[in-house]
Amino acid sequence: MTDTLMSSFRGLSACAIALTIIAGCAAPAPPPPAPAPAATADTSERSFDEAVQVATDGLMSQLRARSDPSAKTDTKRGIVIDPMVDALSGQQTAATRLLEQRVGERLQSNPQLEVLPFQVASLTKAQYLVTGTMTRIASEQTGTRRVLQIDLAATDLKTGKVVAQASSRARDETLDTNPTPYYRDSPVVVKDKVVDGYIATSKTAPGQPADPVYFERVSTATIISEATTAYDTQNYADALTLYRNAEATASGQQLRVLNGIYLASWKLGRTGEAEEAFGKVVAFGLSNNNLGVKFLFNPDSTNFWSDQQVSGPYGFWLRQIAKQVAATKVCMNVIGHTSRTGTAQYNDRLSLRRATYIKQRLDKEAPELARRTHATGVGFRENLVGTGTDDARDALDRRVEFKITDC
Repeated sequence: MTDTLMSSFRGLSACAIALTIIAGCAAPAPPPPAPAPAATADTSERSFDEAVQVATDGLMSQLRARSDPSAKTDTKRGIVIDPMVDALSGQQTAATRLLEQRVGERLQSNPQLEVLPFQVASLTKAQYLVTGTMTRIASEQTGTRRVLQIDLAATDLKTGKVVAQASSRARDETLDTNPTPYYRDSPVVVKDKVVDGYIATSKTAPGQPADPVYFERVSTATIISEATTAYDTQNYADALTLYRNAEATASGQQLRVLNGIYLASWKLGRTGEAEEAFGKVVAFGLSNNNLGVKFLFNPDSTNFWSDQQVSGPYGFWLRQIAKQVAATKVCMNVIGHTSRTGTAQYNDRLSLRRATYIKQRLDKEAPELARRTHATGVGFRENLVGTGTDDARDALDRRVEFKITDC
């Protein structure tokens, strides 16, 4: 089902929808369901399993209040779950996958609900779309960022309105927050307006519309999900085909899609295609003034990471960034970031040194950029993850950002 078809389907009147099932609309409409309870917010800090149960049960209680009392008791309402993400980074991690799995199991245990695969064919069968996020926040008990807030929402697929929302808080005890392979390998922060819309929808109060930028692209999201699963299981040829299929849809110009084409092409050894795809990623990021690239450096230095498996493509990353910035004739701030290890003063200096090095490399690729780029360092003040583990879990915190500025 295409995004356009979904919009048309949602726009049908109640009578028009009924005509696809029975001839005519003479039968009286059933009484409207009772208003759903208010969204469930819980600030108690629980174990992960307990927190997931609280949030999911809160969601189900609101859905139960909306059920039609005249409906057959054996009629199940279908639910699809769009893969859950970390709200600060937009990434999928082992922890968000575990959250998604536990929520799905809890929903499936309800005899009135049926969890369907997140596939385009399921969108016509399901009644609800569930989204979910985890957000690292400060503990009210200790003040440290050792608590994960869970936000779940259910959106009616026909009306596009959120009908249930629930939250809870989990202690980060032994959760694996490593990003999944797609996000671990990604050269950029994969967070655009569509991902932001997903995150916003997960926090939206019942009765309000889901974020339209996200919701109107749900059918393409099913293809992206399938492509990402193929990438994560090392089926790179299938992943590339699926990402290109997603790109061909009306809403295919998304960062997750363009980035997926780059990643799969690089894994398949198609260097030329990979560089072209990375150029599109850069152009998309610059057009939205949102481009954060994961240049990794050796400790306490401005030398790129020694492992060529990691830093091998950095040459053409820099070439494409310089090319795209030069072509758009904009001015740009090159912003260095570091992870949360060491003093603030030390990291401010280190992040500036690294940003300066990137600027110098860009100026060498395109000399006209020398007067249009400026380097700054912000240390760890704008961390997305903030764990200070200095490994794959907080790689996004060691990014270099490129922000368009006034000339």
